[in-house]
Amino acid sequence: MIVKPLSPNRTRPRRVGRLITETITVVIAGLVAFPLYWMVLSAIKPPGELQSATPKPWTLAPSWDSFSRVLSMNGFGRYFLNSLLVAVVVVAFSLLLSFLSAVALTRFRFRGRTVLLVMILVAQMIPVEALTIPLFFLMRSIGDAAPAFGLNELGSIILVDLVFSLPLAIWLLRGFTAAVPMELEEAAKIDGASRLRFTWQILMPLVLPGLAAVSVLSFIHAWNDFLFAKTFIISKTENQTLPQAVLVFFKPEDTDWGAVMAASTLMTIPALVVFILVQRKLVSGLDGAVKG
Repeated sequence: MIVKPLSPNRTRPRRVGRLITETITVVIAGLVAFPLYWMVLSAIKPPGELQSATPKPWTLAPSWDSFSRVLSMNGFGRYFLNSLLVAVVVVAFSLLLSFLSAVALTRFRFRGRTVLLVMILVAQMIPVEALTIPLFFLMRSIGDAAPAFGLNELGSIILVDLVFSLPLAIWLLRGFTAAVPMELEEAAKIDGASRLRFTWQILMPLVLPGLAAVSVLSFIHAWNDFLFAKTFIISKTENQTLPQAVLVFFKPEDTDWGAVMAASTLMTIPALVVFILVQRKLVSGLDGAVKG
């Protein structure tokens, strides 16, 4: 069988289409990355260039004074550890609860399952700002019975961030667990594996990419949370998180924009590290959720 090569007239439109697609991709990537570049640039600019009426997209005299002011801020280490604690706890419980919920929604048949799925979707559509005041009074009431989850405690932030992370996490893992064929579970039962053993030793390793996706999204959500942290932590400054600490550099007449950009840059690093560590798993996890 003789295979005829494609004529130049046929390959040319493909090359042009590919070039256009790559160009558009590069432009979009540049637009997305430009705010990050400007943030880092503003963090290393000296005060004279930062306050200039004609800002330039570069600097020839980088300065680390803004980072020094942020790192020398009183309580910076405590705020960092508070944010890290909130994010790690939210990720841990989000992984556990979303995985068990996804298993229940995909491997079991029960009345009201469709209604529950619809409620999970609706929960993602509710604006967070609309629930801030009701949640404030709810946390105040919970604090009377469980002080660890009341106002001015990190438990209140953890609880609320977990609740808002779960709907998306459950929906992602539902698609991934649904992609695991039922025949695999039946074969495991024939071999003597219980449902519990199948769930933790067989099903869980198969959905690791989905768990990686959930971990990144939950971490970013909890790490960057400012609204609930500002609402619930009122008087206990030692329980403030890192996003709240940035407010120190906002002043009515003289905002320290260099320190604000430096603090924002430092806040981006942990989330970026987590994303880099699981980026391959994240992509395959989102792909599995879409296919499911």
